[in-house]
Amino acid sequence: MTDSPHSRSAEAVLADYDVSPEGLTSAEAQRRLAEYGENEVVQTSDRTPLAIFLAQFDSVLIWVLLAAAALSAWAGHTVDTVLIVVIVVVNGIFGFVQDYRAEQSLEALRELAAPTATVRRDGTTVEADATELVPGDVIELESGNVVPADGRLLEDTDLEVDEAALTGESAPVSKSPDPVAPETPLADRDCMVFNSTNVTRGRGVVVLTATGMDTAVGSIARELAATEETRTPLQAELDELGRRLGVGVAVLAALVIPLLLVQGTPAVEAGLTAVSLAVAAIPEGLPAVVTLTLALGVRTMAAENALVRRLPAVEALGSVDVICTDKTGTLTEGQMSVSRIWVHDTVVDPGDEPPSDRVDLLLRAGALCNDATAETGDPTEQALVDAAETHGIDVGALRESQPRTDEVPFSSDRKWMGTVHGDVGYVKGAPAVVLSKASRVLTEDGPADLDPGLCERVNDRVEAFADDALRVLAIAYAPDSTRVADDLVFVGLVGMIDPARPEVADALAATDRAGIDVKMITGDNVRTAAAIAETLGMGRAVMEGRELDTLDDDELRERVEAVDVFARTAPEHKVRILQALKDTGHVVAMTGDGVNDAPALKNADVGVAMGRRGTDVAKHASDVVLLDDNYATIERAVERGRAIFDNLWKFVAFLLSANLAEVALVFLASLYGYLVLPAVQLLWINLLTDGLPALALGADPKSGDVMERPPRDPDGGSSIGPCSASSAGPGRSLPSSCSGCCSTRSTARPR
Repeated sequence: MTDSPHSRSAEAVLADYDVSPEGLTSAEAQRRLAEYGENEVVQTSDRTPLAIFLAQFDSVLIWVLLAAAALSAWAGHTVDTVLIVVIVVVNGIFGFVQDYRAEQSLEALRELAAPTATVRRDGTTVEADATELVPGDVIELESGNVVPADGRLLEDTDLEVDEAALTGESAPVSKSPDPVAPETPLADRDCMVFNSTNVTRGRGVVVLTATGMDTAVGSIARELAATEETRTPLQAELDELGRRLGVGVAVLAALVIPLLLVQGTPAVEAGLTAVSLAVAAIPEGLPAVVTLTLALGVRTMAAENALVRRLPAVEALGSVDVICTDKTGTLTEGQMSVSRIWVHDTVVDPGDEPPSDRVDLLLRAGALCNDATAETGDPTEQALVDAAETHGIDVGALRESQPRTDEVPFSSDRKWMGTVHGDVGYVKGAPAVVLSKASRVLTEDGPADLDPGLCERVNDRVEAFADDALRVLAIAYAPDSTRVADDLVFVGLVGMIDPARPEVADALAATDRAGIDVKMITGDNVRTAAAIAETLGMGRAVMEGRELDTLDDDELRERVEAVDVFARTAPEHKVRILQALKDTGHVVAMTGDGVNDAPALKNADVGVAMGRRGTDVAKHASDVVLLDDNYATIERAVERGRAIFDNLWKFVAFLLSANLAEVALVFLASLYGYLVLPAVQLLWINLLTDGLPALALGADPKSGDVMERPPRDPDGGSSIGPCSASSAGPGRSLPSSCSGCCSTRSTARPR
């Protein structure tokens, strides 16, 4: 067996896998099944439900709260203990539900698998359960099949496979048994087919080279299982707040207890005072208020077509400074459409009304020499049907009035297709091939001889269309239906592209004003990716996947910020790009819709999947799902996230100011020999007076400049410092007043 079946001949691969074109015997297939295991993507995550639940308590602030609960229990304050524990457990349950749903991304990979396959066994062709396929099995594929495992193509008849979900390539890929170079990226391995991709045209015979977790999809499953949960800026800063509070409580206890003992206070009373200080210092309601505020944000975002699957992602959106986005179906429409038409030295916008006679003939020919409908079929052929119907041509009625009587099917060798309709034939295909079969060209005055000068102008126009990333087809007709392979009349050219979404340019401009850098990561070729980037106003600094492979991690970190477009990328490239950006201090969001996006979606600070076009794998691996597949929704979600983050720190400052006053009150009163507020009273004060005002602050309207300022620097220091400073002001007056009261009056209960 070999690690590079794409670089070896079909005969050599058969020898590598010790199999003939007639397939394995049943006995050998059973032996290999025992050796390699079933052909399925298995659950490799070791995170049990219990582990997921316990992970919810991996927060410094939660630890401090649990420590306060333990102190309350030691002091015999049962009510305090129960209240704190309930707060912690409820938050844990809520987080568990969110995270457990996210773990289902691996299960979604299984749903992509083909249930059965046509396989050659014992010299005959049989239907077999796809899970029983093994390396070396010879299978047959035809249009409509889901490829059940990775394999090397042995022979084909016009085989085309839709690999968009795996590679990002927007159009079906024509397959050929010819080997390619060993270093060829996965997206360019035309002699290979891959697990969970879809056959859109033709037939093929394949020898399987990898099954189960050894396939490209299996590799993605491993990456998903190995990806560690990313902590958001809010989680990190709440941890820092918890650490500071914990240190502060410890320092206060270290000061107060010895001081009280020296004054002759009994040890139990000194301990109770320490417990009161701990309860006063810790904002017990903070986790609940944060959870409720984020939940309100989730509700608001859902109304704006952004479904948040993980609560911390709400505020993480507000900290994002780089968005890495897929092209197909995210920046673009995700389907081919006719962009330009050329007829005899004239470039025509397909939206022009009414079409000329030549354009009308071209559109009718494209619809007749075509196997697609508006809903199903090859995307390129669907684009021709859509263009005809857009110009008022009833394609169904046209096909009924001019039924197909004969055809020459498309093949990758011929590169053209012909159909016969009564006395007339129509041809479409690669421009150079169709032009070579034409002797005349259709002009305004009718067919005219095709001279070398016009042929050169046609070729120039093909190059110009290709420079704009258009896929170009030539259309011709045969006046004599018996001669569809020669003596054609050349009608014109059709340029097609997966167009940019109309709202994306404005959304990109808005994120640019907000200081957010956008990078396109796509499996498409450089020319297509760069053309779309230019259309949308993005930068044109491009790096190919094969160049990225030559860089080590340090070199990639040095160059990644300067690149605007990454083309011809494989799934592992996306994860490397994201990690390089995160290593350089960026908070990164990644958008995508395919299986190939799943590892990067889960590895990103915020993973954003498309809800309509997105695969289940991408949705389950993401933090946010866009219900309308609209890139502009991301901009609104970022705006909402920034506003929520601002409000979170408003109520953190409010809670800290109240707690600082309580700490000062208890501390100063204890110096005069008074316990003014026992722990249970402080806890009730915190829960009843802090919660509702804090929630009100969390619902504050956003400031007008929220999308006009740069993202918050994640390395620029914690927001806790400013919050602590702002809390000091409101907290000063009360303790000073208490000091005066305690020194002159005896209204408080003495020990």
